[in-house]
Amino acid sequence: VRLRESRGGAVTSGGSLTLSCTASEDSVDNFCMGWFRQIPGKERERVASIDGDGRPLYRESVKGRFTISQDNAKNTLYFQMSRLVPEDTAMYYCAARPRSGGNCFGEYVWGQGTQVTVSS
Repeated sequence: VRLRESRGGAVTSGGSLTLSCTASEDSVDNFCMGWFRQIPGKERERVASIDGDGRPLYRESVKGRFTISQDNAKNTLYFQMSRLVPEDTAMYYCAARPRSGGNCFGEYVWGQGTQVTVSS
């Protein structure tokens, strides 16, 4: 699978932004999809993902503010981010790992990343 994120952007604190990730060469339905982020000098962290049974999982700091969703017909993963704060500033990556029988396994495949900047 190949993943391509939409362009990120710069918003002020409290603003909203929606990212999308379009897959090619395979169907997102065959993968457990997720969004990760990374700031320079720190490890990449999972922000939200969809598990093998289709349930969304969120990092504690974004619960109630971010929503992950998947449109299999459009082969696209979405990430609606609201009430953004400066601490959400990072490079955001779409990721996919194979899914089978309700389980996720194997290595992640990554998109190229897209920058989100939140100013105070």
